[in-house]
Amino acid sequence: MTAVVMVHGAFCGGWAFENFRKPFEAAGFDVIAPDLRGHGEGDPSSAVVGVSMTDYAADIAGLCASLPEPPVLLGHSMGGLVAQLAARKAKIRALVLLAPSPPWGVAGSSLEEAATAFGVSMLGAFSSGALQPDKSLMRTYSLDRMPKAEQDAAVARLRPESAMAVRETLNWWLDPFMTTSVGPGAIATPSLVISGQGDVVHSSNTAKATAERIGAELKVMPGMSHWLLGEPGWDQVAELALRWLQETVSVAA
Repeated sequence: MTAVVMVHGAFCGGWAFENFRKPFEAAGFDVIAPDLRGHGEGDPSSAVVGVSMTDYAADIAGLCASLPEPPVLLGHSMGGLVAQLAARKAKIRALVLLAPSPPWGVAGSSLEEAATAFGVSMLGAFSSGALQPDKSLMRTYSLDRMPKAEQDAAVARLRPESAMAVRETLNWWLDPFMTTSVGPGAIATPSLVISGQGDVVHSSNTAKATAERIGAELKVMPGMSHWLLGEPGWDQVAELALRWLQETVSVAA
């Protein structure tokens, strides 16, 4: 049975895929949606202090390598960048990215992306603490198409995030170590980037630049925003990913 490893974004946990995983499981895939390091519901805020994107990527690459056969690797938002980095370290069957954070060298293309990166820069070049989630920003930009009750449920489960990982992701030009670089050339694994047409967290133009950087196909979902794994239309996103897996890399459970 082929596994699909689903990597959540910043401030979240494996719970973010509670609905999105169901069509994959119905198709016979073994879905694994781990909590990134320090993101378990019982973990203290300090568990993410000093954690780098390199750590997240190494953990996911290790998980992929531990499976009986190469899995499909799927990531959302910052988890999409973790997945890109892990794809260089472990053998996988395919890579699917939902509204991914771009790798080192790919600049954001919206005012909101620039404003967020500026805000992170104000943390200071050496900040390595735990960032508390800004629930208002999540509601406005990430969960904006979700019904209020579902927004409330999601923000209630948000976790502190590593300030170091966020800074490495959003302010890569300040990082002399090029932590989020995916290296030269395209990622050899068949890859798909799915973006929401109305996403301002990582705009479709940014998604296009990311896809070009790693040699991936790009699909833009009309009318959708950033929370592609749960907002209205998420089932169409899952269907698109499943169809692409079957048609492009003949991956079926």
